[in-house]
Amino acid sequence: MLDDRAKLLLKALVERYIADGQPVGSRTLAKAAGLELSPATIRNVMSDLEELGLIASPHTSAGRIPTARGYRLFVDTMLTVRREGFPPVSDMGTHGIEAGQPQRVISNAAQMLSSLSHFVGVVMAPRRASVFRHIEFLSLSERRVLVILVSPDGDVQNRIIHTQVNFSQTQLQEAANFLNAHYSGLTMEEVRARLKVEVDALRGEIASLMQAAVDIGEDAKGEQDEVVVSGERNLLSVSEFSSDMGNLRRMFDLFEQKTQLIRLLDVSAQADGVRIYIGGESQVVPFEALSVVTAPYEVDGQVVGTLGVIGPQRMPYDRMIQIVDVTAKLVSNALSHGKPG
Repeated sequence: MLDDRAKLLLKALVERYIADGQPVGSRTLAKAAGLELSPATIRNVMSDLEELGLIASPHTSAGRIPTARGYRLFVDTMLTVRREGFPPVSDMGTHGIEAGQPQRVISNAAQMLSSLSHFVGVVMAPRRASVFRHIEFLSLSERRVLVILVSPDGDVQNRIIHTQVNFSQTQLQEAANFLNAHYSGLTMEEVRARLKVEVDALRGEIASLMQAAVDIGEDAKGEQDEVVVSGERNLLSVSEFSSDMGNLRRMFDLFEQKTQLIRLLDVSAQADGVRIYIGGESQVVPFEALSVVTAPYEVDGQVVGTLGVIGPQRMPYDRMIQIVDVTAKLVSNALSHGKPG
């Protein structure tokens, strides 16, 4: 799509804008790119980049700034992450994140992400398998059933489900007895897998009721997912946000509700390694002005959660990648070595 000269100028423009936050003019760009080009030639290339939607011109300036699409091209094809100048994992671990209780590890990780990035650190707490010891169904009214799930440690969760048919209390008791007899002590994922195999052998109505119970168990597990956020106030000093209080307030609502954060981090958990999400290019990031750099972390080789940095689109992506990558490794080490015996 772009020739080498256009790529070099776009890379120089994005790096310059990230560094000082000012729209980049053709003369500044010529110096930054180190190319012996006339201002007219550079203006022509910038015009082409603007037509492609990679850069834009703010009303108040003759210079240009990157768009979400421009940042994406920069991140995907032009970004070089330098390893020098960043402390190795072993050095950071001595004062960063020590093995211990998962909640303390997660809290320390969020603070570390915020401190190193000067933006917002977010960490999704490790998922806990939703295991049930006992289940009951109670008919509330036509096609509304109360599901009572008791966990092995005695935690009780109540959920209301809407069924496609009207069940008698006898049918509900029959379904509960079957689940308790055959599936007690299993996770909802294990119950789901067994139901797929055994569903043909069960009466259709009872099978659908059990499927609804499994779905409720999944929802309950999702609500237990906790996102620890640190450093929200760092965004107050970011010029792109501080000048627009409405935008800032919406972002603080994001951190307050956390539901969208869970969705975002859930998407990130499906991918390997560091991922970058730039607002405005998809529905993943709810606000156009934001970018998110994430990585999954593991316990004994199994992905159990996600962490990341949330900041403005104008962030030093090379450094954010390093921070997130190293922190994910530290959290993985701390949780794997800090489990109770």
